[in-house]
Amino acid sequence: MTPDSGGVNVGAVFRSEYGRAVSVLTGVLGDIDLAEDAVQAAFEIAIQRWPQDGAPPSPAGWIITTARRQAIDRIRREQKRDDKESAAQQLIEQQQPEPEEVHAVRDDRLRMFFTCCHPALAPAAQTALTLRILGGLSTAEIARSFITSEPTIAQRIVRAKAKIRDARIPFRIPDDAELPDRLDGVLRAVYLIFTEAHLATAGDEAMRDGLAAEAIRLARLLRELMPDEPEVTGLLALLLLTHARRPARLDEAGELVPLDQQDRALWDQDLIAEGHDLVRACLRRNHPGSYQIQAAIAAVHTDAPAFTETDWSQIVALHDQLAARDRSPVVALHRAIAIGERDGAVAGLAALEPLADDRTMQRYAVFHAARARLLTLLGRMAEADASYERAIGLTGNSAERRALQRRRSEGMP
Repeated sequence: MTPDSGGVNVGAVFRSEYGRAVSVLTGVLGDIDLAEDAVQAAFEIAIQRWPQDGAPPSPAGWIITTARRQAIDRIRREQKRDDKESAAQQLIEQQQPEPEEVHAVRDDRLRMFFTCCHPALAPAAQTALTLRILGGLSTAEIARSFITSEPTIAQRIVRAKAKIRDARIPFRIPDDAELPDRLDGVLRAVYLIFTEAHLATAGDEAMRDGLAAEAIRLARLLRELMPDEPEVTGLLALLLLTHARRPARLDEAGELVPLDQQDRALWDQDLIAEGHDLVRACLRRNHPGSYQIQAAIAAVHTDAPAFTETDWSQIVALHDQLAARDRSPVVALHRAIAIGERDGAVAGLAALEPLADDRTMQRYAVFHAARARLLTLLGRMAEADASYERAIGLTGNSAERRALQRRRSEGMP
């Protein structure tokens, strides 16, 4: 995408509106592939026309309208399926309004979430498809997020869309009785989209505020839809408490500022207050889950007036609860980091040691950066340098890479 066309950043419009446009077109056409192709064609036209004609008053509306026309033209050319021809005719005539869905939340993107996260799809495919369609991420970016290869992600997405088509998975929000079984995949997808926004996996942009806002918006919608599900509340609390630190995460030069150096006076106190209220609501329910525990950890961080005053004992205890539910190496890594802060670098390295041979951790920049920090604290600079080198090589985001290079060159833990 060209960075600027007719006074509008087309790349930014793509990031913020791609998912909505595909969702709207899918709702009308009933075909994700056709919707995606039409939306991509619309953005290509925008790149060509906006510099000459000027940006439209509503870039998002222009994209959706143009995509609809592209879909109609393609259906007319193919004319292979009667149902597609009928759909095209309905679009052309625009006489019959779409049937109104009677449900607590009417939102095309939310319907798309539940479609992408249908239990007929494997969990990894659910998240990859959601990141592609609703997050607007490239296959390469999703591969980095999954810590896996680009061809693997491409195959997952193709197979997932084929499954939706062949199994005729409906484009709708499930009935109330179906919602609990479908929730895990949706929560995971929202969480991963926010994670991508909080620190982009690739490119020059450290954070993607529009994507973060979309993840938070969707989390709010999910809570409106399922107010009695504590994990929905926990996820929203986690996103709010994490996003509250956003104003302090970049310095005046646009460089990333690590948590231990952030000016906490810049943190968004309104988001923190809302997040704390949600965490307390979860505690009253007394049905802890992984997102609620992560939100509680974030709440402890925001309670501390300074990094040195963080209650690491409480954070380690919460990580112990999380590890009992989720035995993934990423959870073990963050528990080891917390142990290092509570008990010192030697204890932290000892907690990291069982992960050293894990293949996922060997490809995970955060593991090597954490190890480099602990080794630096112990004065083992040659080993720390090697770990920093490994972390830098695995980091796709330019801002994160510069932050690691700065710590390495300055001998900072």
